[in-house]
Amino acid sequence: MASAEQVAEEAERREIRDRWLLSAPALIIIFLAATGPLLIVVIYSFLTPGPYGDVVWKFSTDGWLSVLMQRDIFDDTLAFADAHLSIFWRSAKLSFLTTILTLLFGFPTAYFIATWPARQRDIWLFLITIPFWTNLLIRTFAIQEAIRNEGLVNTVLIKLGIISQPIQMMFTDFALMVGMTYVYLPLMVLPLYASMEKIDFRLVEAGYDLYANRFQVLRRVIIPLVKPGIIAGSILVFIPALGAYVTPRVLGGSKNMMLGNLIELQFGQGRNWPLGSALSLSLMAIVMVAMLLYVRSVGRRGGAHG
Repeated sequence: MASAEQVAEEAERREIRDRWLLSAPALIIIFLAATGPLLIVVIYSFLTPGPYGDVVWKFSTDGWLSVLMQRDIFDDTLAFADAHLSIFWRSAKLSFLTTILTLLFGFPTAYFIATWPARQRDIWLFLITIPFWTNLLIRTFAIQEAIRNEGLVNTVLIKLGIISQPIQMMFTDFALMVGMTYVYLPLMVLPLYASMEKIDFRLVEAGYDLYANRFQVLRRVIIPLVKPGIIAGSILVFIPALGAYVTPRVLGGSKNMMLGNLIELQFGQGRNWPLGSALSLSLMAIVMVAMLLYVRSVGRRGGAHG
């Protein structure tokens, strides 16, 4: 006769088995939806490009080689793909600058909202989230109408007599930074606000009582308390900015492409699906490596602090 302990173990195993069986349909759907497309991209990156797009089912590593290298059309020698490296650098630079700008604008905005009475904060948060109600493309066109040669900014400056000719802002890195800062600013404000609303502002008052100036209170009291919000907001802004497609396409034109535009070009006019797949996976790998290094760094600092 089985003991009570054996009966309990058998019941526990049966419960675990039932949980897996009940979860199996959802897990299969998640696996197919999440990893299926990724697996297709991985396979395509090791195939040969077709003459009119698509792929030829013949193994090749040229897609991965072409990410950083290019073959000379005459003697077949290899050289660095300067255009790809330039786009990689522009994407990383603009994503970093966009993160810094959204932090500079988002930090005081979140602090302003957090210092209002609780009943009035919801109104300000409502105003912050309004841009999310509008399609990304529409918001990007709104920025275009503001900074183009005949747009709002140039028109006002000309009428005020500050300039005599329109300033060329469209199709520049400046236009990309303005557009992405506008698009991703709410993604920085909301995590910052979530951290700031938990601050005990008596600590700020204590800092002033100890003769600290405003900069010292900001650096020694406020920023350490809202560091989780800064980290979360920076991640939420940097990652989508790195793979942005719509904003660079509308505001940057063909001469200021970013990684998202380069990938789309390979699947479209370039008709090089293996290279487009390899570029997509390279972008994903860069983001994953950066995230892992950052998480490890933060973990070590947290452990050392503890």
